[in-house]
Amino acid sequence: MERERVSSGTEWESAVGYSRAVRAGDEIHVSGTTATDDDGAVVGPGDPYAQTRRAIENVDTALAALDASLSDVVRTRLFVTDIDDWEAIGRAHAEAFDESEERRSSGGRPATTMVQVERLIDPEMLIEVEATARV
Repeated sequence: MERERVSSGTEWESAVGYSRAVRAGDEIHVSGTTATDDDGAVVGPGDPYAQTRRAIENVDTALAALDASLSDVVRTRLFVTDIDDWEAIGRAHAEAFDESEERRSSGGRPATTMVQVERLIDPEMLIEVEATARV
């Protein structure tokens, strides 16, 4: 099966050996994505809501490079450093995957999982988001 890859251009991709996103057939898999800006700086230190919004925006950017969007997402995984932040994280996730007409016509909100992890690669990072889309 032919694959199409997207790179965000960060140093981590070549150092660790992964792609930001990979399209294989009608599926797109977006790697764990954090709340970083174009220069790699963490957005919203200490703010789980802001970090979740930015991480999902970064997921959307990767999807767009493969001619997809958040409305195509069928699964997300949320890795958080403090499960007590679930309400702020959940609010940002719900806003991104609202029940708009476009989302309802593509099957509705995605399945998701939220788990607490001990830490992420940078101590300022509070969340990492993975996504799977079908187009």
